[in-house]
Amino acid sequence: MAGLLQRVKAKMFIFAHRKNLNLLDGGYVSVFRGRSLDFDDLRSYVPGDEVRDIDWKATARHGSPLVKRYTAGRRHSVLLLVDTGRTMAAEAASGEAKVEIAVGAAGVLGYLACRHGDDVGLLHGSEGATRFLPPRGGEHHLERLLQEVNSAVSAQGPASALSRQLDYALRFLKGRVLVVGVADEFMPDPGTREQLRRLVARHEVLWLTIRDADLVAEGTASGSMDVGTGQNLPPAVASDPKVRSAYARAMRLREEERRDVFRSLGIAEEQTESSSGVVQAVFALLEKHKGGRSRRAG
Repeated sequence: MAGLLQRVKAKMFIFAHRKNLNLLDGGYVSVFRGRSLDFDDLRSYVPGDEVRDIDWKATARHGSPLVKRYTAGRRHSVLLLVDTGRTMAAEAASGEAKVEIAVGAAGVLGYLACRHGDDVGLLHGSEGATRFLPPRGGEHHLERLLQEVNSAVSAQGPASALSRQLDYALRFLKGRVLVVGVADEFMPDPGTREQLRRLVARHEVLWLTIRDADLVAEGTASGSMDVGTGQNLPPAVASDPKVRSAYARAMRLREEERRDVFRSLGIAEEQTESSSGVVQAVFALLEKHKGGRSRRAG
């Protein structure tokens, strides 16, 4: 039976051809730009590369644009901060369990780190407990992290409580790391906003959101249940046009507020609703972070 990382890699190579993988590599490296990067080699330019990375002398000799590729002069650490509370057992917008998508996202980000010789760690948990697996290198270690996430989520498990995992990160993380949050539609309250603000001051922070299923979508004839609260939404209520309209408006306003919160904190955030969209979402997330850093530098 193929391991979780092997499945992630198979999906990556299905949905991302070589040029896209180069873009992903470039996006990943850009997170650490300015921090001990050494020249590695040259490769063909692909749309999305930084113009400043073009080697003009080599381009003139070669006859087509070549860009410089960099590697880290020292190993960096990536920390996957994953919500493994019971809401992650619920369905995402695609109908998949959110934890399946979380494993895919953690796998893509972790594999990018492994490709560049960096270390990957995991901080996950719920209201019941917080687990920390320190950053280490290698695909065998990454497989262990993915298995840990996959086995930690249960619909009968404790509720989500990201404030506890953020508190752990603030108290125990040493040195500057890249923290990548993976959760469902997490809305920071004033307390967690302050925790995130402090985390951003110490580390690079990115956030990937897994979209919730629509509780009043057409086709929910049998009704819906909120895994987080255990409450059922009767079919008659879910199918009421007025309820659907009010729900859609409330979700729209909540989404706008949530995005504004992440924007105000200076955290690049991207969303995905399916396993098939993970690679594209990770690329968009890295591009957003790069764009945000360019604006701050300007």
